[in-house]
Amino acid sequence: MTKTGLSIGIDLGIKDFVTPSKEQTLPNQKFLAKSLEKLALFQRLLSRKTKGSHNWNKARIKVARLHEQVANQRSDMQHKLSTQLIRDYDLIAIEDLTIKSMVKNRRLARSVSDVSWGEFVRQLEGCMVWQAGC
Repeated sequence: MTKTGLSIGIDLGIKDFVTPSKEQTLPNQKFLAKSLEKLALFQRLLSRKTKGSHNWNKARIKVARLHEQVANQRSDMQHKLSTQLIRDYDLIAIEDLTIKSMVKNRRLARSVSDVSWGEFVRQLEGCMVWQAGC
């Protein structure tokens, strides 16, 4: 791995997912918010099925697949961004947030969970450890 000698500070937010100190902001994709209407429909259809029936199981799988799709979209975006940051910068400073307290606020909870800062920071730290070993 080649040293770039560059450093960057990262500010995490709800409107803009990442606001780097030296580059343009990366807007929040809001993967869950975009799928909320479809998710509500699938959950409503699931609630009307007889629990344990074959049709209930099919409806349950539709809900689970939509949740998995949202999680995969979020994870893919975070993997790509963390890998790019690790390749471009040697030193990365990240804002320290108390996510656990922010989720307790009922007005912010869904947005904070949809942004998934904790997972992004975990992936970024994991990439840095992996890159340092090379």
